[in-house]
Amino acid sequence: MKVAQAMRKKVVIIHEGMSVTEASTSMREKNQPCAIVSRQGRPFGIVTERDIAWKVAANGLDPKNVKIEEIMSTPLIVVEPDEDLAEAANIMKQHKIRRLAVVREGALCGVLTAGDIMRNLGSYVDKEVQDVLRYLWTPRYYTEVE
Repeated sequence: MKVAQAMRKKVVIIHEGMSVTEASTSMREKNQPCAIVSRQGRPFGIVTERDIAWKVAANGLDPKNVKIEEIMSTPLIVVEPDEDLAEAANIMKQHKIRRLAVVREGALCGVLTAGDIMRNLGSYVDKEVQDVLRYLWTPRYYTEVE
């Protein structure tokens, strides 16, 4: 199966100068867990619910005063829409991420999540890909001790 068949086409696009409050409102209104940050009309970074919770709320920061550029993840890790889902899962594992921007020739086509891969491959995935997906969804942050 190809990335284009599993990706989410409904994407929230924001700019890096927005406040976290503005971005969160857009994400909530469109019922999306992440937003792609655009710079000069091109996908540049990503912000997720986790970024907002961990980098803003958990630090007691005022989301009205925090700009997206302060919490976004960049560089944006991307995948082509014609790539196989198994390869997309391997890219996620390599970069230790749960979402990929789907981009063709610099233009945003959608977003692919680890959950999208799991839903679309189901019983067809081999053990290696299942291990990758299991790793991506394991809440390892809750069990680590520094």
